[in-house]
Amino acid sequence: MSEQDTTIRVLIADDHGAFRAGLRAALDTAGDVRVVGEAATGEAAISGSSALQPDVVLMDVNMPGIDGIEATRRIVDASPHIAVLVLTMHDDDDTVFAAVRAGARGYLLKGAQRAELLRGIRAVVAGEAIFGPGVARRLVDFFARPAPRADTAFPELTTREREILDLIGAGRSNSEITDRLVLSPKTVRNHISNIFSKLQVRDRSEAIVRAREAGLGEQR
Repeated sequence: MSEQDTTIRVLIADDHGAFRAGLRAALDTAGDVRVVGEAATGEAAISGSSALQPDVVLMDVNMPGIDGIEATRRIVDASPHIAVLVLTMHDDDDTVFAAVRAGARGYLLKGAQRAELLRGIRAVVAGEAIFGPGVARRLVDFFARPAPRADTAFPELTTREREILDLIGAGRSNSEITDRLVLSPKTVRNHISNIFSKLQVRDRSEAIVRAREAGLGEQR
């Protein structure tokens, strides 16, 4: 096997040029890792992954335009063999679980030592899941909690809002919800806006995570 065959090809997706440059410098000194491209937006990460077919994408969550969670989902959907390793400042439960549900194989926090980062890159290429110590503790704590009952989750929501959240958790689009519940598109949008506000979630991916953690969206 040639050296080229054993080299791990990496695409760095982060909106900060200085951080990308520092990451490239750190990775380029590893004999088995080569940075083949950089992306400053979610769209560029998706197109770069398609064109370059790297082995690993190092993905930040906060990206201009399409965020890192949605970019991860699209990359994995189009090229399941590409391993996405999230590298971000965020370690809250919603972001961690949204990334995992989107298909990320690992989740490290910025500030991870070079050795930890290289170990993570090599691990996801080998098919392993890799999480930083703090993130791993969150996952363990989450799965150690008693599962909430779906019928008592989110008491702040109305019956209709819970019904719509259930469909959101099942991955239904607004148009599918409109058809399913025989509601107008505007009414569905208003309900979803109320749901996001009451649950204090930023977007649909976070709402899906909250819904599924509560046992919603699984039966449809």
